[in-house]
Amino acid sequence: MKTQPKTKAARSKTSTGAKSKTAAGKAAPARKKAPAKARPAAKTTTAAKRAAPAKPKAAAKGKAQPARDPSAELAALVLAALADLKAVDVKTLDVRELTPITDTMVICTGTSNRHVKSLAEHVVEKARERGIKPIGVEGLGEGEWVLVDLNGVLVHVMQAQARLFYQLEKLWDMSHPQAQTGT
Repeated sequence: MKTQPKTKAARSKTSTGAKSKTAAGKAAPARKKAPAKARPAAKTTTAAKRAAPAKPKAAAKGKAQPARDPSAELAALVLAALADLKAVDVKTLDVRELTPITDTMVICTGTSNRHVKSLAEHVVEKARERGIKPIGVEGLGEGEWVLVDLNGVLVHVMQAQARLFYQLEKLWDMSHPQAQTGT
């Protein structure tokens, strides 16, 4: 490889011998562009990694492990939290086939405003302990009907009068189609 000459005149010469004018009016050789370096292979982005299919994990002792369902685990967490504070008439509905907004709805009754608020707050607390941040909590101020959205599980904590009036089980439960038509 050639080393750079130290003088100004020597710096202006190139191997091609082509010359161009400089600011001082002297002829200076045209510069030759250095060849482009080969780019290293592109790194895989995180988006590409997410799009790539997951590698199957080796099963322990040759047994196939069941697929984890985060909604089912979250629903179990919610049911345990509601049982801790003695929620009444707890119903769990799988609504995957009915709506894209959630997988599971949990509907339960509280005996008073204070009980409804406590149930909802306890569900939120237990979810946060597991690192799950609720998307939203509505109705906590009134305590008649509190909705807790845990992104995959919607929890409806209601007083008996509101639950009887709105009848969410009939609205979302498709296992009894005659309940929908009123026949």
